[in-house]
Amino acid sequence: MIKNRTLIKTVLFDLDQTLLDRTTSLAKFLDWQINFFNLVSSNNKDIFKQRFIELDRNGTVWKDIVYQQLINEFKLNQSVDVLLDSYITDFNKFSTAFDGVELAIKDLYTSGYTLGLISNGKTPFQENNFNALGLTKFFKCIWVSDAVNIRKPDPEIFKLACQQLNSKPEHCIFIGDNEIADIQGAKNVEMKTIFFNPDLNIESNLADANLHHFCDLTTIISKL
Repeated sequence: MIKNRTLIKTVLFDLDQTLLDRTTSLAKFLDWQINFFNLVSSNNKDIFKQRFIELDRNGTVWKDIVYQQLINEFKLNQSVDVLLDSYITDFNKFSTAFDGVELAIKDLYTSGYTLGLISNGKTPFQENNFNALGLTKFFKCIWVSDAVNIRKPDPEIFKLACQQLNSKPEHCIFIGDNEIADIQGAKNVEMKTIFFNPDLNIESNLADANLHHFCDLTTIISKL
């Protein structure tokens, strides 16, 4: 007897470095902010950007700390408040999705999947970055850790998504770039998981599948 396959009805996504190419978005924003505020000389722009990225630690350090350190190191004239306000207000203007994201999302939506987003981060900062990608109309709900006071990999944020979408965890797939927060967190509530990284040399042994380009997403989901 052939065992019935679990029907996947809901696809949940992480934001940073999954749908949003944060590396590219951040580089574009920093280029603009350095020029707009005339923060450093042209000779020091790349050094400043690299130092920001080091202090930022892939978005895990909030920017008041990052900017204070940069002000100290580069002897900047601007205040933390001014630069932080610019980051919060202007970053979304440079939000850039990974190649193939828009088409993949449209394909899933028209195929009848329910789509949701679960992101660790600040609110409304993350919502604004997501909205700037132009994908909001395809998503039924989004959950940002700061808004719900729960952070991945806490199972409660995944359970909350299931409850509000009226979907069982075993009927969901979670797609993310972080093995602990995204993949392990989702697996702990019995969701299927897909690990995303655009680098063909980086894969997860923990996830149910690996994704390197969004043009392959629909096919991978159909095989789960």
